[in-house]
Amino acid sequence: MTPVTSAGAPSRSAARDERKRRLGPLGVLTHVTLVIWTLLVMVPIVWTFLASVKSEDEIFGAAWSLPSTLHWDNFARAWEQARIGQYMLNSVIIVSFSTFGTMLIGSMAAYVLARYPFRGNRVIYMLFVAGMAFPFFLALSPLFFVVQNMGSVPVIGPFIGLNTYAGTILVYIAYSMPFTIFFLSAFFRTLPTGVAEAAMVDGASHTRVFFQIMLPMAKPGIISITIFNILGQWNQYQKPLILLQDREKWVLTQGIADISTAAGYDADWAALFAALTLAILPMLVVYTVFQRQIQSGLTAGALK
Repeated sequence: MTPVTSAGAPSRSAARDERKRRLGPLGVLTHVTLVIWTLLVMVPIVWTFLASVKSEDEIFGAAWSLPSTLHWDNFARAWEQARIGQYMLNSVIIVSFSTFGTMLIGSMAAYVLARYPFRGNRVIYMLFVAGMAFPFFLALSPLFFVVQNMGSVPVIGPFIGLNTYAGTILVYIAYSMPFTIFFLSAFFRTLPTGVAEAAMVDGASHTRVFFQIMLPMAKPGIISITIFNILGQWNQYQKPLILLQDREKWVLTQGIADISTAAGYDADWAALFAALTLAILPMLVVYTVFQRQIQSGLTAGALK
């Protein structure tokens, strides 16, 4: 007989035993795997945060101990001397415009491919999906020369070539498009057609139906993919490395790499970990704030 509390509800221990019984061996193995994975992810992050406020002697001499004194000057050196503030601003500019462009163009393309049947629809969709499987490293050299040649285009060339924000933004948009279209097209297929058809009968244009009806209905999916694009583009290193040689235009990942390689073994490791912390915290905050929206967006399409 299951023990009950004074209110008639099962006790906590009984409920816990019941959950264990229902989990079974596979459930227990899943939970153990998740715990191990959480530790593998969290331990390096926590260690980085601690190292960012330690002295270099503590980092190398007592790596796993708590700092005896909080060295906030590490962040000042990273921000001012290593110019992390400038690189962070560059990253914010590039990621903001590239994410906006990716979501605007990607959502429109996904909507057309999902809701408008026409000859070649499936071929175009498969070409976009194939872009997800194409290794970026194979395109490094061709991409460099393509963007370099873009710089010779009359009038707009100086604004979209190498060492320009716009040229880097266009590349970010292009490489974020396959996953964006793949996910959103599947999401748009799950949305009901009745509301859009009623709006068309009332005289609404295709553009108005998309922006005022279908796009708000796809809000969970839009938010999810927006966050994924922000995270992916914020952490880019190879693309800006070949597109932005001008130090004034560097992004955050290039600045962090420069701290660790500028002086070899004499690098300012405390400032390096402070810079890493500054790079991690914004994305950690974004994911924490929008965690529920991301989860609802990923499951909404399946539930519908």
